[in-house]
Amino acid sequence: MHAPDSPRTGAVTVPEALRTALARLLDGLPPRQAAQAVDRLIANYRGRTPTDAPVLRDRSDVAAYAAYRMPATFEAVRAALAAFREQLPEWSPATHTDVGGGTGAATWAVTAAWPEAERRTTVLDWAEPALAIGRELAADSGLPALRAADWRRAAIGGGLELPEGTDLVTVSYVLGELTPQDRRSVVDEAARAAQAVVLIEPGTPDGYLRIIEARDRLIAAGLRVVAPCPHSAACPIERGRDWCHFAARVGRSSLHRQVKGGSLPYEDEKFSYVAAVRFPAATAEHRVVRHPQLRKGQVLLDLCTADGALRRSTVTKRQGPLYRAARDTEWGDSWPPPQEPDATE
Repeated sequence: MHAPDSPRTGAVTVPEALRTALARLLDGLPPRQAAQAVDRLIANYRGRTPTDAPVLRDRSDVAAYAAYRMPATFEAVRAALAAFREQLPEWSPATHTDVGGGTGAATWAVTAAWPEAERRTTVLDWAEPALAIGRELAADSGLPALRAADWRRAAIGGGLELPEGTDLVTVSYVLGELTPQDRRSVVDEAARAAQAVVLIEPGTPDGYLRIIEARDRLIAAGLRVVAPCPHSAACPIERGRDWCHFAARVGRSSLHRQVKGGSLPYEDEKFSYVAAVRFPAATAEHRVVRHPQLRKGQVLLDLCTADGALRRSTVTKRQGPLYRAARDTEWGDSWPPPQEPDATE
């Protein structure tokens, strides 16, 4: 799934500003210390350790988290927001609350998605060390929208209260940290307060199940799904046999590779997500839910369709421009492309 290159804000793109701020943050932190903290945090951020206490305990924990997770979380949220924006190109949030935002990866992604918009952003998290570094990174970003964000300590759970009428609420890589009761409470409060809700979790079977549970609650609260699903009916995937997820390509700095113990200059961040709104909005006609298969003279597309089904579409060379579009289509894209006839068979 590709997100478009971040528009420029001033003289630098948002991803460039994030890389620079993280490099400054981690300058001087011993790699061994960071790696040890990362090892402890991996299980939590794969959603296997629900808790009612903050996971990030001190500055070194937060710095390790920022190196290990922030670039990947940023790219996953940015990709989800790109799919959301494709359906609502004229809409822009004037107010944004990032629930469990920690060091602010989702807030950076919202800044990349709507770089020119004036916006009041509030980041809520229960870990003061994460908020402190989030403020520090935002202040170092050179981006006015980030510098103006309000970073507040708050318990993320049953007592959460959000301002009613908030335009956009994001909850990224947080639901897996919560107990089931707190998870439901957070989703219900986001649905109550917000005009638009975007939830992102790891692209694992468990992460998908959390997204599906949240999706059901959003729909029950009166919201309609705009992405990735082209419908608000039940998910057609049989639970326990498969799961819906997508991928975002993440560039890795040399310092990031050192902390994560890898050698490749990139990685693919797998994520599951749902975006829903309280107001009328169009959806994609179909969504590509697997890697397209390129064959001689044809492209096979596995699609989630507007009528709530899973179907395979075969686009052949005889279909000219549509075939060329299919060859450029990626996992997670909407289908057919804008201003093209439907090729689903």
